[in-house]
Amino acid sequence: MYCLLLALSGLVPPVAAEIPYTITTHGHSRVDDYYWLNNIEDPAVMEYLEAENLYADSMMAGSDDLIETIVSELMERIPRNDSSVPYYRNGYWYWSEYLPDKDYSVDMRRLDPGGEPEVLFDENIYGEKYDYFNLELMSVSPDNRTLAWAFDTTGGHWDTLVFTDIHTGDTLDIVHNASGDLAWAADSRMVFYGLNDATGRTDRIMRQTIGCDDQVCVYTEDDPTFWPWISNSSDRKWILLGASSTLESEYRVLRSDAPRDTFELVHPRTYGLEYYIYPADSVFFIQTNLNGENFSIMSVAASSPEIENWRTVIPHDKNVLIEDIDIFSSLLAVSVRTGGLKKLYLADPVTGDGVYADLGGEASTFFTSANFSPDADSIRMVFTSLTTPWSTISYSFSTGTINMLKTNFAGDNFQQELYESSRVTATASDGTEVPIDLVYRKDLFAEGENPLLLYGYGAYGSSMDPMFSSSLLSLLDRGFVYAEAHVRGGSEMGRYWYDQGRTMNKMNTFTDFIACAEYLRDNSYCDPGNIFAMGESAGGLLMGAVTNMRPDLWKGVVAGVPFVDALTTMLDPSIPLTTNEYDEWGNPTESQEAYEYILSYSPVDNIREVEFPAMYVFSALNDAQVGYWEPAKWVAGIRRANTGDAPVIFRIKMGSGHSGASGRFGWLRDTASKYAFLLNQAGIQN
Repeated sequence: MYCLLLALSGLVPPVAAEIPYTITTHGHSRVDDYYWLNNIEDPAVMEYLEAENLYADSMMAGSDDLIETIVSELMERIPRNDSSVPYYRNGYWYWSEYLPDKDYSVDMRRLDPGGEPEVLFDENIYGEKYDYFNLELMSVSPDNRTLAWAFDTTGGHWDTLVFTDIHTGDTLDIVHNASGDLAWAADSRMVFYGLNDATGRTDRIMRQTIGCDDQVCVYTEDDPTFWPWISNSSDRKWILLGASSTLESEYRVLRSDAPRDTFELVHPRTYGLEYYIYPADSVFFIQTNLNGENFSIMSVAASSPEIENWRTVIPHDKNVLIEDIDIFSSLLAVSVRTGGLKKLYLADPVTGDGVYADLGGEASTFFTSANFSPDADSIRMVFTSLTTPWSTISYSFSTGTINMLKTNFAGDNFQQELYESSRVTATASDGTEVPIDLVYRKDLFAEGENPLLLYGYGAYGSSMDPMFSSSLLSLLDRGFVYAEAHVRGGSEMGRYWYDQGRTMNKMNTFTDFIACAEYLRDNSYCDPGNIFAMGESAGGLLMGAVTNMRPDLWKGVVAGVPFVDALTTMLDPSIPLTTNEYDEWGNPTESQEAYEYILSYSPVDNIREVEFPAMYVFSALNDAQVGYWEPAKWVAGIRRANTGDAPVIFRIKMGSGHSGASGRFGWLRDTASKYAFLLNQAGIQN
């Protein structure tokens, strides 16, 4: 199928066999020469992937010393001993510890701050047993006696749910093929959890008494475009059964002290209507787009939650996107986004009147975390910026002051004052102003001379925030400028920003990214001949599109787990996530217009004979979100069409999934290899 001996030696790039496969839709036929790569049961597929890894090894062999140096730098920024800040819930203080040179955490608790520590779960026991281990759920029962934990050993989110007696260590029950969702009944014996179908989509919610053979299906989701989940309210008085697609959601509720009752539907799914429920005892607070696309906060009595009874607490604001709520006895702490940045709005739970918390002036971000005590006078969050290491802080409601609880270690040699971050805007092709965050080391910056790494995502309404990365220091300390393009498809500038970067507006995502690169080039933020692009998952689609559209703009492109065979994937409902994402990308099976639009940008379908930039593509065999065959086909097509001689490298991890290697050290060599690739292409050898 290709020159096997040379390919397996790693001396030449593998050449995938061309076996034409015709796909006809809406009377239009496409020929996919590499469709055979979809079949992992074919021994030739694994042989080909192994040859790709050998070739990647050979291409990176000259960078071994640099890779080892970067690995050492990354290791130096990870503390040998580490622990999280304890948080309080239901009578116990909880935290996690990392022991010297251990890859996984030990999860702990104690009755009071000075009490005897108790080991809840040592992840290292399982991390050392499996090549890949990810703890995807850990939840303690209301009576504090049972631990529920769900784990995945493939990277594909095929979870095993386990119930353990905390005091004896005995296993009480095991559920396979679970979704990782869980809700407790008030009696701590009955639980609710999700099960997955053959595609990996959660399609059933089950009820069961732990240790008993009384499993009952309480909900089945028959619409393949919806994904159901189960959870407890923060106060655990309610069990919430939600289901959503991209543009609509619905909830059913049940009191946790009456788990055998029937779930009550709050409001049936309605196209375009989203609502998310936050119970607070006898009141439901509701985040909803009922009154506008950027959401408002409404409230309703739990005893009569019908939509006609919803009352506005915080009205819709076209300039403020509401993202989340933490409920306290005397106020609502509402995480919002305005002007492209996150802010914390502290509101009266009845009138909605309030003020913004003063968290500092630099472009930064935060995430509220572990706020389980409604009577608390402060809210806890993690806070960061491009130059500020992740910090756990507590913001006092009464004094408006910040208490620094912990600042994450960033290495003995880290000096924050050496780095500078700023926000600029680029003008897109249609006149839209697109924000860009950038950071660089001040003493290494020279106008028009630095290599640039521009990162992008732009999908699912997921916003990129200016967040600190200690690993990125290995590029900044060698003179790189790092920038993030807040392209349409995220929600940085509100829900409108998302709508302008999905379905029939998706092309905006790609042209925005190109405009950002051109702006940074034209305004001397970088060396015009040393511009690099990076993106992962849906950001990998972005990489594929902008590489096809403007191959001349990039010195190199790094694409991780890239969604590059978009049209073929969206035509296949058997692939996980496809049916749930029709409102994100369009349904090309039902709509010829959607078919033609996706065809116009799908990277695999738009490869042409040009001089491609240097490419570093990585994927994972067990990826349940983006099939390994997508980047494999893309790379094969690029090599066939490439008129240049820049390297095109494809590396596939054989034992992990979409999120990469597990553990706190497993990612180091992969990151070091990507950075070495960038540095080599930029002409930086050490």
